[in-house]
Amino acid sequence: MLGRRIATLRKRSGFTQEQFAEAAGYSVEFISLVERGMNSPTVAGIERIAKVLKVEAKVLFSFDEEERK
Repeated sequence: MLGRRIATLRKRSGFTQEQFAEAAGYSVEFISLVERGMNSPTVAGIERIAKVLKVEAKVLFSFDEEERK
């Protein structure tokens, strides 16, 4: 669910995966794996991702019903 939440917030923020990966200091491949739930960022990575998305880290773990499916 974390990956789907990150993807949702990334899209709402208007980032492509490429733009987001560059801003967060990750490869596009890594971001793709995270968004598909196949990999997870470290705690420090979660902080970087939240900073790029301009949200608090805890927001990344606030899942709505749509993201739970």
